[in-house]
Amino acid sequence: MPQTPPPLLVVEDDDIVRMLTVEVLEELGFRVLEAANAQEALAILSDSNNSLALMLTDVGLPDMNGKDLAVKARELRPELPVLFASGYGDNLDVPADMHQIAKPFSIDQLRDKVKGILQAF
Repeated sequence: MPQTPPPLLVVEDDDIVRMLTVEVLEELGFRVLEAANAQEALAILSDSNNSLALMLTDVGLPDMNGKDLAVKARELRPELPVLFASGYGDNLDVPADMHQIAKPFSIDQLRDKVKGILQAF
């Protein structure tokens, strides 16, 4: 029996954007965990029972910058792929081993970006 891939973690403070992103990813066949802020995300990341394939995070979170969250996430899970979603276009300065997608993004753009990142790991 094939092993079910680990879920993706979506971190987004805007309820509607988070709901739509999760819905799209689930329709594309991914399992998804969601967090409304960095503290919720860190609780999920800190739980060793949660295996994760990728973290998709907004850059502008209310309780912590998305980049700071990514640093903390990598302290807990050094191999975790990180994808930043930003309304600032492609002008975001992200670390070389992390990825970005500009908001608003299409379903196809999100699918291609996530699948491309997961295939590289």
